[in-house]
Amino acid sequence: MSGPEQQESGWRGSPELWVNAAYETLIEQGIDAVKIQTLGARLRLSRTSFYWFFKDRQALLEALADRWADATTRPLMAAARAYAGSETEAMLNVIGCFLSDHSFDARLEFAVRGWALQDARMLARLHAADAARLQALSAMLGLWGHDALDADVRARTIYLVQIGYISMQTRETLEVRLQRIPKYVEVYTGRPPSAQEMARFKAHLLAKA
Repeated sequence: MSGPEQQESGWRGSPELWVNAAYETLIEQGIDAVKIQTLGARLRLSRTSFYWFFKDRQALLEALADRWADATTRPLMAAARAYAGSETEAMLNVIGCFLSDHSFDARLEFAVRGWALQDARMLARLHAADAARLQALSAMLGLWGHDALDADVRARTIYLVQIGYISMQTRETLEVRLQRIPKYVEVYTGRPPSAQEMARFKAHLLAKA
């Protein structure tokens, strides 16, 4: 015996396999395509295999939403709390988080925002994440001496610009982005980063590329 029948009779896959398939399908086709039968065909596995790991489609969607949180909100909040010797260096930590899918999955963020327009539960979760991200940025700015209102407005400026990049599907070369980053830092914090800070930032960024 070979082909799909062999897989269905001897191998059920894993929760991660189903979530990975849901992830790829969400990014490529949107949430309406994330269906058990569609994913099973993609994986060459039966519906029975799916129910070995998940109660229903909603349980899979919750696992997919958890993956989104792990790939976006958690690393951004970690970047906002990361060690920095100056406010401008702290801001570079945040900006750097957005520059790689390894630290902030922009494709998944874009897809989830589309998903949330069709799903009230996902919309509520997205709004909660937006609030938590903004709070983390405001808290970071507050540590560097900004009063509550100033920190809130600056945090919103930072966040809405970055989410705008994602929502508009803006594409910039790394060279262009690096040229703009010192000015972004100055707008966000009120002062430009030092040459040494930018040199460290560029070296770190290129090492991850």
